[in-house]
Amino acid sequence: MRTVNGIDSTGGTDCTGGTGGTAYVDIREIPEAHVDRALELAYLVFHDRPDQDKRAHHREVLLGCERIGAYDGDTLVGVLAALRFTLSVPGGELPSPALTFVSVAPTHRRRGVLSAMIDELLCRCAADGRPLAALWASEDAIYGRFGFGPATQGVTVEIDSDRPLALRIDPDERPLRLIDPADAPEALGPYYDATRRARAGRTSRSAQWWREEWLVEEDEEDEELSPPRIVALGEPLAGYAVYRTRGGDDEARKPGLVRVGELEADTPAVAAALWRYLAAVDLTGLVRAWGRPLDDPLLLFAADRDQVRAERQFPALRVRLVDVRAALTARSWAADADLVLEVRDERVPANAGRFRLTAGPRGCAYEPSGEPPDLSLDVRDLASCYLGGARVEDLVRAGLAAERSPGAARTLDAALRTELLPHTVDEF
Repeated sequence: MRTVNGIDSTGGTDCTGGTGGTAYVDIREIPEAHVDRALELAYLVFHDRPDQDKRAHHREVLLGCERIGAYDGDTLVGVLAALRFTLSVPGGELPSPALTFVSVAPTHRRRGVLSAMIDELLCRCAADGRPLAALWASEDAIYGRFGFGPATQGVTVEIDSDRPLALRIDPDERPLRLIDPADAPEALGPYYDATRRARAGRTSRSAQWWREEWLVEEDEEDEELSPPRIVALGEPLAGYAVYRTRGGDDEARKPGLVRVGELEADTPAVAAALWRYLAAVDLTGLVRAWGRPLDDPLLLFAADRDQVRAERQFPALRVRLVDVRAALTARSWAADADLVLEVRDERVPANAGRFRLTAGPRGCAYEPSGEPPDLSLDVRDLASCYLGGARVEDLVRAGLAAERSPGAARTLDAALRTELLPHTVDEF
């Protein structure tokens, strides 16, 4: 248990206790007996009134999480839960707790409670050898100050499907088949795991996650949508799409909808076959795919970009480098780099300072250095670049990183480069 007398304006994580402030809270494990209290606090904060089935499901999820609570006396005033995930990184994967149910009572906002809970999680990660943490932000402005940077991006794609999908390439003509969602963990799981090796930013999925989160019968955001459908191509599997449908409304001039949750394919031709199928579902006139990767080949092989539109780009998964050295030395590198980095990290002092990065296809070393820096940047911006989803040169142009040696940003970008952009659609 850590007793925290608030958090000062600069924060800081030393795993020995808190710093000056005003609101006394105890940061400790939330026992199973208090899980219902934690849920009630989360429902209060997120203005939620789930039915009995959803409440039971949330309870099971929370029971399976690492749970950190903030207590004012005997009253639970803050909750931070973390799913026990691993995250794919270039060349491998790393343990990465995934933050969820993060809530602070309205009576205790702006009093250091969230800071204290995040500091506790960072301390635990450092002690347990977990170099990363990840989350999806409900409010964009909150988590940057804790060192989380947007490491993946998503784009919403819409297809007008009241006419055949115009393509510049020939689709794979092998037969398509429907898969029962109950069989998804066995039928799709190994294929999905292969996509994690090829593209960074993807979380691990257990059979339970497939069934109880990714392929739930009723969509929480739109109860009019059908249960999930899965269409697959190839034997052995060469690609699949997960989608739901909703009928149209003629009076409201609202076309029937195909909402795509996920589409994976070995080749552009397989992807073209799956998109052609989705755009041809009877009694629908619109395909909407939320959270596609920015390098989705559909945006190139679509013959009519008035028919296929990229509607909105947004930051998706946010990553925190808890242990910069461990994270950098665990990933693969596309080119050689020999640079001194000056990293700012106000919450994890061990990450802050000057370090010589010597990286390349044969491996990586990252050691303290007393030499002048080639690049200076904040840990949140290094996190944004870590999976290959952001460019250091862009950060320099935006004034978020400082290039002390000409060409240093370009050198680091070349070393961090990945064949595919990082991407995930798994929210939590």
